[in-house]
Amino acid sequence: MVKEKKNTDQPIIVPSEVISSKIYLIRGEKVMLDRDLAELYDVKAIRLREQVKRNIDIFPNHFMFQLSETEVEIMVSQNAIPSKQHLGGTLPYVFTEHGVLQVANVLTSQRARQMSIKIIEVFVKMRNLLTDNLNLKLDIEEIKKKLKNQDKNIELVFTYLDELMEKQESPPPRKQIGFKKDKE
Repeated sequence: MVKEKKNTDQPIIVPSEVISSKIYLIRGEKVMLDRDLAELYDVKAIRLREQVKRNIDIFPNHFMFQLSETEVEIMVSQNAIPSKQHLGGTLPYVFTEHGVLQVANVLTSQRARQMSIKIIEVFVKMRNLLTDNLNLKLDIEEIKKKLKNQDKNIELVFTYLDELMEKQESPPPRKQIGFKKDKE
């Protein structure tokens, strides 16, 4: 009997929304939990942590860090995660965009490589959305400043017009033209 070989060339079908829902903002960084990455890479969370610990030298602090008890409690209170038990009883590691790529490198599976590409694309899309949003806000502020300046300029023009009208003397009486009757 011949075993069927898994087709690893098939693209992974995971909606971007699913991935983006697993990205959190912690310590000012967009990060993903080790448990969520393990699920997306189709490995057990404990195996993912083992591989990371074996290769800890390629995970500097700006690629990966461990959450504190307080940060976990905040995530639970904000319903980012259902409970502490969801994390498997340990304080989770979180990975930044660069850390996600490094995890795929240490796992070396085809699925991890494909999924990391998809995850990085979501990170890039999120960054672009934030940049576009920031540019839009800056443009709106610039328009507001211009409008304020125009309001000031219009008020100044009206003030000058009022001053001119006050300064303008009434014209001297004009000589009447035409036929004049002699006075009797």
